Amino acid sequence: MEDEFVRRRQWLTEAEFLDRLAAANLIPGPSSTEVAIFVGHAKRGWLGLIVAGCCFIIPAALIVTAIAWAYARYGSLPQAAGILYAIKPVVVAIILQAIWKFARTGIKSIFFAIVAGLSVVVSFAGVSPIAVLLLAGMVAAIEHGIRHRPVAAAGFLPAIAASSAATVATAMAVPVSLWRLGLSFLKIGSVVFGSGYVLLAFLHAEFIEKLHWLTEKQLIDAIAVGQFTPGPLFTTATFIGYLVAGWKGAVVGTIGIFLPGFLLVAVSGPLIPRLRKSATVSAALDGVIAASIALMVVVTWQLGRAAIVDRVTIVLFVLSAIVLLRFRVNSAWLIGTAGVLGWLWQAWR
Repeated sequence: MEDEFVRRRQWLTEAEFLDRLAAANLIPGPSSTEVAIFVGHAKRGWLGLIVAGCCFIIPAALIVTAIAWAYARYGSLPQAAGILYAIKPVVVAIILQAIWKFARTGIKSIFFAIVAGLSVVVSFAGVSPIAVLLLAGMVAAIEHGIRHRPVAAAGFLPAIAASSAATVATAMAVPVSLWRLGLSFLKIGSVVFGSGYVLLAFLHAEFIEKLHWLTEKQLIDAIAVGQFTPGPLFTTATFIGYLVAGWKGAVVGTIGIFLPGFLLVAVSGPLIPRLRKSATVSAALDGVIAASIALMVVVTWQLGRAAIVDRVTIVLFVLSAIVLLRFRVNSAWLIGTAGVLGWLWQAWR
């Protein structure tokens, strides 16, 4: 985007682009999509916002829907099973690389490392991802307030604590419906913060632990599809929507997960930079980022147990991790290579 809009077309200056990139990183939702929406809004207002977002999302959503159709129809064949068998440990390695990269910049001090560690503990204890993020933000804001403005911190505590308590409540499992599917993705799209990879924690909590609509295998397959297809990782929602409710589910899932990003960009343009200037809000956001990384660790552990199951998958995982960390190869090439190797392995067996 920087090459296209700043260097080639000169629609934005470098400073303007970085401002929008920073704003996209400060609000929930898929950062890459939100940058595209910000650019469209900057050039043509509301119409540009809609056109830019749709043109960024729709091609990827169509590709993922086609793959979901093939997966639903042929996913049980031996050839497809071999491909997915080999791709899964590679996906786990890719997520670990992302965790390492985000931790180096997102965990800014020993205090935020402690916040991340405690977030891992409470997440393993069964606390919902939304509550983990809210609690981490609350703790970081209070810590900052104690050091700088004790009175402000005391006033900040009840509001966040009330929100966290409300979030911990769990809903009973319900039958599959388009309405419930859309509501789930709308909720997730409104709160996923920090990176598309944090989406995995919310998907696991919502569709496996709460609704029981997916298996561990289906979730990691959905993640793999989101990885090796072009476009935002959030099109994983398109894949899940198709598995749950066919093409209508794919449409509902896509709209649900991306709609909050459009709305947040529209209302947050002038607001986010001002909020970031607030030391207390900035500290809370840093705490949320640390907790987001912790959620990624928890889900990676859970997915790793489902993906790394024998000596072959261990070798694929270790080799992928080495290649990613040492040579920084594009993850799409790794996934494609693993898919070919898995197909050959299954054919040879």
